[in-house]
Amino acid sequence: MTIRVLIADDQVMVRQGFTVLLNAEPGIEVVGQAVDGLDALAKAAELDPDVVLMDIRMPGLGGIEATRRITAPAGATVKVLVLTTFDLDEYVYEALRAGASGFLLKDASAAELAQAVRVVAGGDALLAPNITKRLIAEFSRMAAAPRAPLKDRIGGLTERETEVLSLIAQGLSNAEIAARLVVAEQTVKTHVSRILVKLGLRDRTQAAVFAYETGLIRPTGY
Repeated sequence: MTIRVLIADDQVMVRQGFTVLLNAEPGIEVVGQAVDGLDALAKAAELDPDVVLMDIRMPGLGGIEATRRITAPAGATVKVLVLTTFDLDEYVYEALRAGASGFLLKDASAAELAQAVRVVAGGDALLAPNITKRLIAEFSRMAAAPRAPLKDRIGGLTERETEVLSLIAQGLSNAEIAARLVVAEQTVKTHVSRILVKLGLRDRTQAAVFAYETGLIRPTGY
């Protein structure tokens, strides 16, 4: 099944470069380009892509607000992969809170870019390795005073689902969670699906954000 991609960036060379790179990859097709956030909203509605590559800094409507508007509608399935040359903590955190499913720096290789699109389209989280440590530190700081309404929502999860959620937030894959809990990987997949449904979340990335914001996970060493 071909992954349909929309590229939103105010620099024409970036858009064209990413288009050439991704169209050369099997199973990936760039279906459109957007020049700014407002254009991204219109093109996303028109073209119904699976993944939007979204630049953070664009004139007019920026990438973070565009991400929020694209992912906000109930039942929205499009995934947003944020691309930027700036690995600043506040942008990473706000992009994920806005609904982004992944974050990658623009200097990533063609192979890394294609893999990022596939990972995000598949519903998994994606964070550039060189920003993950700072991101965890930011989550730790922001989770110091978790919001009560979010915290209350954890009550709908079973004890095992809460355990699986905490492991998702620590970055473990389904296979790793299965090994940790000594259960079948399919059982973990079932737990993950139920967690997303119960919490009204789109994917594992948003599940991780939820776990940190509620204070369920408190990173150590930061």
